[in-house]
Amino acid sequence: MLSALDLARRIEAGELTPVQVLDRAAEAIAQREAEVGAFATLDLDAARKAAQAPALKDTLLRGLPVGLKDIFDTADLPTEYGSPIYKGHRPAGDAALVSMIRRAGGVTIGKTVTTEFAHQHPGRTRNPHNPAHTPGGSSSGSAAGVAAGFMAIATGSQTGGSVIRPASYCGVAGFKPSFGLLPTVGMKCVSWHLDTAGLFAAGVADVAFAAAAISGRDLRVDGRTLAAPRIGILRTPPWPEASPDMNGAVEIAARAAAKAGARVSDITLPPSLAEAFKAHGTIHGYEAARSLGSEYERHRGQLSKSIAELIENAQAFTPAIYDDARRTTSRARAALAELMSGIDVILSPSAPGAAPQGLNSTGSSTFNRLWTLMGPPCVSIPGLADRSGLPLGVQVIGRFGGDRAALEAAMFVEVVLAL
Repeated sequence: MLSALDLARRIEAGELTPVQVLDRAAEAIAQREAEVGAFATLDLDAARKAAQAPALKDTLLRGLPVGLKDIFDTADLPTEYGSPIYKGHRPAGDAALVSMIRRAGGVTIGKTVTTEFAHQHPGRTRNPHNPAHTPGGSSSGSAAGVAAGFMAIATGSQTGGSVIRPASYCGVAGFKPSFGLLPTVGMKCVSWHLDTAGLFAAGVADVAFAAAAISGRDLRVDGRTLAAPRIGILRTPPWPEASPDMNGAVEIAARAAAKAGARVSDITLPPSLAEAFKAHGTIHGYEAARSLGSEYERHRGQLSKSIAELIENAQAFTPAIYDDARRTTSRARAALAELMSGIDVILSPSAPGAAPQGLNSTGSSTFNRLWTLMGPPCVSIPGLADRSGLPLGVQVIGRFGGDRAALEAAMFVEVVLAL
């Protein structure tokens, strides 16, 4: 993998140039892209030309190669949202997050594969650790591309579990910020109360560096003295749905953190948070049926079964049912704030287990949907594996708005796991 932080430092020191970093990425792409299938569109020639700009040495991202999930609009590359309806589609402008990446000095090399409209219908991407297994979704190409060394940074989005789960499956760091921290203007909308833009990179320090450079916020965790966090662990549902290996991974992380001075305690979800699991599905379906209404009405025959069913099933959700789900969400957020008054972060599985075998599913978002609905920052920490060698990520969930604190806690766990 390409470490964004290490490469940026070496470019700043004059040890490498952006073109040389791009050449490394291009070599990895030439060797493995046919097998991995991370890209919907790739333009290395344009990227190489952009990487030659002298001004990049003075930017925060120093010309690092970036992959863009193909639900973010780009004026210079097709944006197809994983759907044949939009084949060859060229937006007139860039999404806000894309513009921010370019201004920060990121060199975009292509659009990464997304599931159809960032839902469940898989794309062609395979897991770099074992091509017979899914990379997860919906940000499949972004997670797999970072894991394969195709780019140092990639964008993703999460409506259910589409950043944290593929990060876990592919063995990279995934960061789902607090809802709204990164703009979704110019990103294909599925659910306006859930859609959250996120990032992938090799490790926690890398993804924090990328988030800081792109957003202009104080999010970097490298070079800081990391305080031992107060960690809460959930052992109530959906905990029993995790595999033995994933349960073991969380226990390993908890023991390592406790040994290094963290205060680790068991916590229990209050009833209102348990009720919010159902509210997520209601809000997701109700809003998707409206945001994708034109595609359903005009191009129904070109939609996958999963998207059509999402929209059709949501017809049963009346405005009253939707409003009640929103009220349930508000109560649950208040309960979560109270639950976390005595802890800094929650430690949880990033996914039920390692990446499932087969390419017909992107896996389950059981361990992600509630946190997407609640809106706090979530970080998937790489570094663990199951008995077959497939990656397992453990997830740190912070307080809403406490993104740097969540990243610091995740960095603490990542460091102690490596000892």
